[in-house]
Amino acid sequence: MRIALKRDAAFLFALVLVPLSAMAARPSEQYPGLYERVQMRQLFADSKTFADAEPRMAPERILEAYRKEAPDDAALRNFVERHFLPPVDGAAPPALHATSLAGHIAALWPALLRGPQLPQAGSSQLPFDQPQVVPGGRFREIYYWDSYFSLLGLVRDGHGDIAADMVEGFAGLISRYGHIPNGTRSYYLSRSQPPFFYRMVGLLSPQDPARAYAGQLQALRAEHRFWMDGEAGLAPGTAWRRVVRMSDGSLLNRYWDDLAAPRDESWREDVLLARTAKRDSAGLYRDLRAAAESGWDFSSRWLADPQRLDSIETTAIVPVDLNALLHGLEQAIAQGCAVVVDVACVDEYTARARQRRIAMDRHLWDARAQAFLDAWWQSGRRTGRLSAATLYPLFTGAATQAQAQGVAHTVRRQLLARGGLATTTQRTTQQWDRPNGWAPLQWVAVEGLEAYGEHALAAEIGRRWLHTVETSWRKEGRLVEKYDLDAHVPGGGGEYPLQDGFGWTNGVTRALLERYPPRGGIQVQKAGEKYVRQ
Repeated sequence: MRIALKRDAAFLFALVLVPLSAMAARPSEQYPGLYERVQMRQLFADSKTFADAEPRMAPERILEAYRKEAPDDAALRNFVERHFLPPVDGAAPPALHATSLAGHIAALWPALLRGPQLPQAGSSQLPFDQPQVVPGGRFREIYYWDSYFSLLGLVRDGHGDIAADMVEGFAGLISRYGHIPNGTRSYYLSRSQPPFFYRMVGLLSPQDPARAYAGQLQALRAEHRFWMDGEAGLAPGTAWRRVVRMSDGSLLNRYWDDLAAPRDESWREDVLLARTAKRDSAGLYRDLRAAAESGWDFSSRWLADPQRLDSIETTAIVPVDLNALLHGLEQAIAQGCAVVVDVACVDEYTARARQRRIAMDRHLWDARAQAFLDAWWQSGRRTGRLSAATLYPLFTGAATQAQAQGVAHTVRRQLLARGGLATTTQRTTQQWDRPNGWAPLQWVAVEGLEAYGEHALAAEIGRRWLHTVETSWRKEGRLVEKYDLDAHVPGGGGEYPLQDGFGWTNGVTRALLERYPPRGGIQVQKAGEKYVRQ
């Protein structure tokens, strides 16, 4: 069943008028002075609001008016209201209560669906040429790694056409920018997110993913080049952008961002943190941004002091999850090249995957902890910070059977929480720490454990997560981006209020309901059928 999209005349008119060159500048670049002032005066409670505001006229005319009027603090809000149109949060979940959790999820997809995005000049929106599902709430645009987990539910609810559209749209972003940005905003262009694109491609042909990889080889290889940029000639014990050559000469990767400035979407938060931090501001900004590329923004995983965000050291760390995913990407490219009989490509990427696995064994596997752990690339020592990332090598097939058994034992003892898989062992105010649990990590764990025969633990995690989500949904009638795994309630922490929607929670929960169906099977209603008003 295809979800219908509405297009009005103004939208179609906009498709014709927007030059690509007008869309690349960040708001902080386009409105120097004005942007910083609006953010630091906190005219909007959420820094992302002004970053996403639509200009009512050309940016240069707004700047000219700003310099001419020179509004004082009292007049600043009026100036902004006259020259910008604030964004509207994504459509709220339907004001309906389905008789089943799966039915509620089915009803949410139309509320999260958007048409192709080609924004007006001066907007921070980036073009996306296909229909798309957004996360929801303040996340009004499509996001990279979120989308894989949303697609898990979309394809199970009969929307394979939308999944194919989104894959094509992401391939278009790679063609246009050389990588998939964090999200489709100009202020996200300097970074990407965990490389799940190959997994999205594989969803289009689940019985024969190699065939799907073959159809997207150009995009897959281009994404790999983005992550490996700078590898040639890199000396041992040095790093360049996202590539690290360890002291023994092996190549691994880290998260990075090409900018060392406050994030446009969190400008005030970053500036205020830098003012009190006893360290170089540029390095602090880079590490904050790199954590945003990881998707784990923020977590004790990246902190020298788990209680101090200004101790963040993301770029000093070789992360387990990123390297496991790149191992998976290299295998996918080799499989796709085998389909098109490109022997040289098969040999190259098979060797790359093998070499990465050897490097991961050497630098990221901790036999004493029986876990894959992040490492500091300069010293080669592992951080000792256990997190759910330890399961990624199982998810991508980079672990041995013995390692998988060790990880399962460690996870059961240290990360299995009352309501699912815990994110880390640390309790902090950061949202990617206990007690919060996140849908994508549940799926990675379940898939990885199942692949290595750890069925009982996989089922325990999956069923505990489903219980958490359903318990919360029964009370509140909504699905949210994260959950408190101790109390089976919506989670907390982070830089912004908890968001409803929510794309990846919907997708993972729907997929887990299929894998671990409730007694009586899954009941899915069509949108608008058998619902009771709240």
